[in-house]
Order: sequence, then C-alpha cells, then structure tokens
Amino acid sequence: MAQGDTTITVVGNIVNDPELRFTPNGAAVANFRIASTPRRFNRETNQWEDGEALFLTCNVWRQAAENVAESLSKGMRAIVVGRLRQRSYQNREGESRTVYEIEVDEVGPALKYATAQVNRNPREGGGNFGGGSNPAPRGGFGGFGGNQQASAPAGNQNAAPMNPVNDPWNSAPPAGGGFGADDEPPF
Repeated sequence: MAQGDTTITVVGNIVNDPELRFTPNGAAVANFRIASTPRRFNRETNQWEDGEALFLTCNVWRQAAENVAESLSKGMRAIVVGRLRQRSYQNREGESRTVYEIEVDEVGPALKYATAQVNRNPREGGGNFGGGSNPAPRGGFGGFGGNQQASAPAGNQNAAPMNPVNDPWNSAPPAGGGFGADDEPPF
C-alpha cells in the first residue's frame, strides 16, 4: 500500500453478481457493487429507519477475483477492505463524471446473520506468504511444527482437539525447522 492511500472497510450487501473478466495478459478481475445502508432507531416512532445507502463499485484482481466470482453472489452480506479510489472520465455526451471505487485487498462473507464454509485453495507460484502449495502440511499450528493429530497448542491443555490438516485457517507456511508443540517459541 502506498503512502497516502485511503483505506476503507465497508460492510454491506452485494447488489449484483460479481462479473469475472480477464485482461489481455490473462489477469483475472472481478467487479461487483456493494451497498451499505445505515440504520438508526427512532425513539419517537419506536422503529428502525434506513438512512441513505452508499453504493460503491469494488474491483478485485487475480486469484482473489476468481475466488470472489465463485463464492459471492447478489444479496449476500459481505465485508470489503481496500483502498478508496476516485476516477474521473467523460461520458458519451462529453460531460465530466467522477466515480468512487474500492480497489479490494480482502473480501469475505459477513457472518453476523449467516454461516460460511471455507475451502482453502492451494497457492501456485514460488512465494510462500500465507500458504504455498502444500498438499500435506507438516502439521502444527500456523506452521509451528508438532504432529498431525495434535491435541492442544502448547500451554493450553484445556483447548479442544484440532486437526491442522483439515483446518482452513491454518494458512501459515510450515516453519523451516520450527519448534515442536512442547518447545518454547523463539521469542
């Protein structure tokens, strides 16, 4: 993120199915619109009242674009985090227009009124930030070593048993040498 970027988080409803396209270079881009409507309780009428909705176009790129197109659809409540962008152009009549868009960094379903099932996609390429194509993780919690059927993180004997192989949130890369579940962390 560049210095001076305006970061924004919007929680709202997706108003159209994400449209997935590909650039001439083969990069995926998905576009969708999100509407965020403030609600306030009016004590005089004893009812909830909707404020004016904010509609923003969201642009998401590469693998995330494909994931969005496959996972989200019109009507779903979502959380979008990204950089607010202003773009000016001239329409067909020659009038100047300005639009505000979000260049999406992260997006996902809002779980206040819904549930979701997360399916982790293997990462392609050499970079190993947040994953990597790791079909059989070496185990542990967040890449900290340990065995495949670990019973609890070190220092927490009351934790429920976990299976890191099936844990979609276990996205950290395996530690290069790491430390086991009984060892102290290196910090």
